[in-house]
Amino acid sequence: LEINRTVSIPSAFYQSEINGRFDNFALAGGLMEGEHQGDFSFDDTDPYKIIEGASYSLAVKYDPALDAYLDSVITLIAAAQEEDGYLTTCVTNRCTRLSGWWGSSRWERVNSHELYNCGHLYEAAVAHYKATGKRSLLEVALRNADLICEVFGPGEEQIHYPSGHPIIEMALVKLYRVTGDEKYLDQARYFVDEAGRLTNGRSPGIYSQDHLPIVEQQEVVGHAVRAAYLFSGAADVASLQQDSVLFNAVSRLWNNMVARKLYITGGIGSRPQGEGFGPDYELNNFNNYCETCAAVANVFWNHRMFLATGEAKYIDLLERTLYNGLVAGVSLSGDKFFYDNPLASLGGH
Repeated sequence: LEINRTVSIPSAFYQSEINGRFDNFALAGGLMEGEHQGDFSFDDTDPYKIIEGASYSLAVKYDPALDAYLDSVITLIAAAQEEDGYLTTCVTNRCTRLSGWWGSSRWERVNSHELYNCGHLYEAAVAHYKATGKRSLLEVALRNADLICEVFGPGEEQIHYPSGHPIIEMALVKLYRVTGDEKYLDQARYFVDEAGRLTNGRSPGIYSQDHLPIVEQQEVVGHAVRAAYLFSGAADVASLQQDSVLFNAVSRLWNNMVARKLYITGGIGSRPQGEGFGPDYELNNFNNYCETCAAVANVFWNHRMFLATGEAKYIDLLERTLYNGLVAGVSLSGDKFFYDNPLASLGGH
């Protein structure tokens, strides 16, 4: 924890500084001039995730310098938010270089990562609020979430899309728990249910678990991080709404993963292609993927299953994944990281 506080968090913030992550917010907020930086539509999530981790660190050991630094970053984020609550900097900054991700207007593409950005924002905001009692980032998150509730849903005038890259499902549940406002839980339920319904005529997508409704899925497939994030959010919703049909479906998918697609380390996702699950028992050592983010997602999923049931098998797998699949992605020095985690190497990894 001390290395995380003194090395990992400052190092991660430094990378955000030198790679233009903060400048993108300043540019969107009219605080500076220049060009949008970065290669991905989800670059906004880097500051959000570091703020979340830094907030957890503050809750364990207060650091006034870190507290003040977070305030300065949150000021930039708040400045970038549009009047109606919208917040994705590459869209606000009209970065046509990244139009392959987001298109030419808001919400144009299901995999634009706009909702993914929102989810990480909400998680950061809740963590910061709980750690400091400050509502500065939480208010930004709530304004954005209110917009999402207006734009996405089953109504005729609303957009009928799942989240594309899940995490907003879990994050909306966190907003519900902090505020007590049922609309955030209902919105999480909408995104969980919309996966695989194909209500707007879109083509089925195994990659993002958008091929069948969750209650009809029998096998974990597609992008491993997306899958575990989606099923984590589904477990949250099922538990809070006491939906045994949905929870049994998530349990069935967990059993499929554990019996047929899980590495001994708790790692998931055997294939570099699509960062995803392969067929049953495809568990290679040299060329497996086991993305660190997928280990994080597996921890989230098992944590929720344990809280819902109290069954030891979930906390056992959480612990195995945490110590072998997740922490393995971070160097002892705290400032170097593995994205993928093969189980065997000829010395190049």
